[in-house]
Amino acid sequence: MSTLKKHYHHGDLTKSLLESASLIIKEQGTESLSMRKLADTVGVSRTAPYHHFKDKNALLCALAEQGFCEQEKILYSLIKQDHTAEECFKKYVHAYLEYALLHNETYDLMYGRTIWKAGSPSPSLKAASKRTFKIWIDWVEELQQHKVLPSNNTPLRIGQTTWASLHGLARLFIDGIYLDQADLSEMIEQMIKNLRQESSTSA
Repeated sequence: MSTLKKHYHHGDLTKSLLESASLIIKEQGTESLSMRKLADTVGVSRTAPYHHFKDKNALLCALAEQGFCEQEKILYSLIKQDHTAEECFKKYVHAYLEYALLHNETYDLMYGRTIWKAGSPSPSLKAASKRTFKIWIDWVEELQQHKVLPSNNTPLRIGQTTWASLHGLARLFIDGIYLDQADLSEMIEQMIKNLRQESSTSA
């Protein structure tokens, strides 16, 4: 049964449009989203969404940007917790993959070809993605100092390759190559061990 419903609250149409657009792509895929369907779902005139997003590409960019902001919040919330650096890293790996699988359509927009190759990323989306990546690299440097991640290369290179491992595992499940959640849990734990082993070797 569809969970789509009207979200419009007077004075907060932008938020309502984004919430409904997120639900549409989650349940029906990005291809099914249109400005007309979005207006009908929210319960506003079919011209109303264009006052907030000039076209579908702009709407998708806003959804992807929102996703990057959510990833930032996940990272910041873990860093602020009273855990060791190693515990925070483990929790982040699990949280990153959980977000990717629960919000796979948004994740596709954040890191896929729909916007970055076939579409046109907005300046604010580019800024959000760069900001999120910089926060990640800064944290990687801290993790290197705590001997959680390897120190045999720069934070940038270690950050890129560590993220590539996270992204690759996420894609295996999002694309349906692996479906068993038991496999995911075991693969996550092994990936963390591999990364930690590299750190121990380079110390």
